[in-house]
Amino acid sequence: MTLSFTMTTLLPALPERVFRAWLSGDEHSKFAGSPATVDAVVGGAFTAWDGYISGTTLEMIPYSRIVQAWRSTDFPEGAPDSRLEILLEAAPGGTRLTLIHSGLPEGTEADYQQGWIDFYFTPMAEYFSATA
Repeated sequence: MTLSFTMTTLLPALPERVFRAWLSGDEHSKFAGSPATVDAVVGGAFTAWDGYISGTTLEMIPYSRIVQAWRSTDFPEGAPDSRLEILLEAAPGGTRLTLIHSGLPEGTEADYQQGWIDFYFTPMAEYFSATA
């Protein structure tokens, strides 16, 4: 059985800014606080957290949607990639980011949900506040 969840946060930056930062190795490294690489094209590979996370960008609609095949080094051997969908929409005060993470290995949902808050949503809000 695979699991999925949806989370939403508000970031103090325009959708274009958030989109570009997500797909920039330099900015992704800065807002996450750990090394990241991104080949910002469909089919391009990415890594984050010094290789703990890796995958491929499957789809993108500029400034509104990014879909990635996503996995961490904690995935069981032979487990398929999960699917990460990032939706960006303008909202009062910045951007509403909706994250849909599906196809996760059984028993990992709570850890990954907390990880998105601790290692992405909170530091991204701080990063975009400081760089606004």
